[in-house]
Amino acid sequence: MADRPTLVDPPIENLLHKVGDSKFTLVAVSAIRAREINEYYNGLGSGHGALIPPQVSSLSNKSLSLAMEELYEGKLQFHRPTVQEIEEERLEAEAREQARVDAANDLDAFTDALRDA
Repeated sequence: MADRPTLVDPPIENLLHKVGDSKFTLVAVSAIRAREINEYYNGLGSGHGALIPPQVSSLSNKSLSLAMEELYEGKLQFHRPTVQEIEEERLEAEAREQARVDAANDLDAFTDALRDA
């Protein structure tokens, strides 16, 4: 009996291994890349050179299919941040906000001193 083509090519089972067996991650990563591919095609000719074109040759013209084929062929990578990386990012954001508040307070104190002089 010949192999019957599946509804999704490449098969979902093969894609799940690429994202750590998480269906949610597969959907999220594929959807984000599909949007980028749509933006690339919609922005052709408008001078937006920062968008990356599809990285695979395919018979499909659907952006989600292209994204999944990129993932299957290893052209699409993602990184799931660790708890430590998330905490470091949060601390950096807090430090930036504190620096902004300190700068605003210093400016207020300076303008008050000028006004009092």
